[in-house]
Amino acid sequence: MLALLLAVVLGGLPPVSAAEATLDEVIGRVESRYAMLDDLRASFTQTALNKSLNQAIPAEGVVYLKRGGKMRWEYTAPTPQQIVSDGKSIWIYTPELNQVNVGEAPKVLAGPAGSFMAGLGRLREYFTVRFLNPTRKTSDAGNWVLDLRPRKPQPGLTRLVLEVDPRESLVRSAELHDQFDNTVTMRFTKIVENGGLPDRLFTFVPPKGVATVPLDVR
Repeated sequence: MLALLLAVVLGGLPPVSAAEATLDEVIGRVESRYAMLDDLRASFTQTALNKSLNQAIPAEGVVYLKRGGKMRWEYTAPTPQQIVSDGKSIWIYTPELNQVNVGEAPKVLAGPAGSFMAGLGRLREYFTVRFLNPTRKTSDAGNWVLDLRPRKPQPGLTRLVLEVDPRESLVRSAELHDQFDNTVTMRFTKIVENGGLPDRLFTFVPPKGVATVPLDVR
């Protein structure tokens, strides 16, 4: 593990054959990569599938993540929305409704799904992990495909399937499953690591006239 951490600091992990890598090697590379990140910016596309309605809703935008549970999801389509957290509070602003929902981040974002970088930096702690297909470790795109199950039951996250770029050990897609077999699939591009994102990016001041509504978490 120490060798892997040093490799990241010195400019990247040593090369490995994607097809020959062991599960422990892949987990170690992902944990090391994300444990060393202070912040991350990426563009994303998203497809949310409601199984009972057989309805798929596409979306896209930009996400900003920073150590300490800070995050900012800026949805630009199909309708603008912002989800912002400074690690203590969370704001969900929907301009179309002229409303912002406010809650306590630790309650709303409980578990590894709520703190993306922390969860990926500690895979073994949060999840049981296996290759989705042990006989074919990579996708058609050449990415490792991991099947993760939370060690502690979470209704909002029963399974997480990740595609990991073996060259950079970065997650390129994430497929989240809930207890009702609904899925949210996200693909990440234009990833920028450790760009020095300012803390002010992770606070939210409601525009004048916007209704503030407590976020109900049960």
